[in-house]
Amino acid sequence: MPKTSARLLSLLSLLQARRDWPGQLLAERLEVSPRTVRRDVDRLRELGYPIAAIKGPDGGYRLGAGTELPPLLFDDDQAVALAVALQTAAVTGAGIEEAAVRALSTVRQVMPARLRHRVDALQVTAVDGAGTRPNPQVAPDVLLTLSAAVRAREVLRFGYVPVSPPGTAAQAAQAAHADPAATAPRRVQPHHLVTRGGRWYLVAWDLDRDDWRTFRVDRIIPRTPTGPRFTPRELPGGDVAAFVAGRFQGSDGTGGRPCHGEVILDLPASVVSTYTQDGVVEELGPVRCRLVLGAWSWPGLAASIGRFDAEIEVIGPRELKDAFAHLARRYARAAAD
Repeated sequence: MPKTSARLLSLLSLLQARRDWPGQLLAERLEVSPRTVRRDVDRLRELGYPIAAIKGPDGGYRLGAGTELPPLLFDDDQAVALAVALQTAAVTGAGIEEAAVRALSTVRQVMPARLRHRVDALQVTAVDGAGTRPNPQVAPDVLLTLSAAVRAREVLRFGYVPVSPPGTAAQAAQAAHADPAATAPRRVQPHHLVTRGGRWYLVAWDLDRDDWRTFRVDRIIPRTPTGPRFTPRELPGGDVAAFVAGRFQGSDGTGGRPCHGEVILDLPASVVSTYTQDGVVEELGPVRCRLVLGAWSWPGLAASIGRFDAEIEVIGPRELKDAFAHLARRYARAAAD
C-alpha cells in the first residue's frame, strides 16, 4: 500500500477513536509534520469525511457527522462484534431483519480474508427463549419516534391498542392504525426505551394516572406533535433494568403486568425456578417454595401456576383464588363433556 494511503487510513482510525485531536498530537502519532497532517485532512475531506477544525491555542480536528455515511474503519474485534450483533438482530423485535442481513453481507464483502473466515465460522442461530409465540414486531420509525421523545424530554401522546383475544391482535392493531381516534389517548413523560425478552417497552410517567407505567411498544401508535419539554423525574431505585425486572416479577403492583399473586407450591425451588422466567421463587424447604408471579389477567395467572404438577396454597390476593375457582368450574365442564 502506498505510504500516503496507509497514513490516511491511520489518520482516519485515530479520528474515529476519540472526539477531539490536537493537531500536534496527531502529527506525533503519525510521525509527520503538522503541515502533512493538514494536507491529509484535506484529502479525507475530498473523500467525503466531514472533519471540522477546532479553534484554540493548539488547534485540532474532529470527525463530525455528514449528510452521507462515508466508509468506516473497524478493528478485528469490532468487526466480529458487528457481525454477531447483525446475526442476532432477528430476535430484537425491531423489524430490521432484512436490513440486518443486507448490512452483514456488505460488511463481509469488505473484510480481509483472514477476518472473513473467522466470521463465516461464527454462525449464530438466534432463538427467542421467551416462549413459543412469535414476538410482535415494532416498526423502526416508531422506535425512532419514541427514542427522540426520550432524548428531547418532550411529553409524548399516543394511542394504545387494547389487549385483544388470541388471534385478533393483528386485526385490532390494523383497526387502531386505520382509526386512531378509536384508541384511548395517553399522555406520558417518556424516560426509557428498553428491550426485554424480544419485546420493546417504554418506561414513562403517566400524566393522567399520576404514576409510573410500562407500555408495550408494539401497541403504541405515536401522535404528533409531541408536547412541551419536561424535567425528568427520578426513576424509583435509579436503575432502569432493576425497575423493569421488578415490574415483571411482581415487586410493584402498578407495573406492566397488572395481576400479581403469591402462592406456595409443593415443589423444590430449583424445579420451579427452571420454568419461571419472570417470577420470584423463594425456597421454604426441600420440597416447598413460595412463588410470586405476574400476568396480564387473573385466569392467565392461575393457569400459569396450575401448570406445575403440585399442590397449591394461594396466599393472595382474593382475585387469584376466584380465578382458580373459575378455571376449576370450566375444567370440570370440559371433563364432563
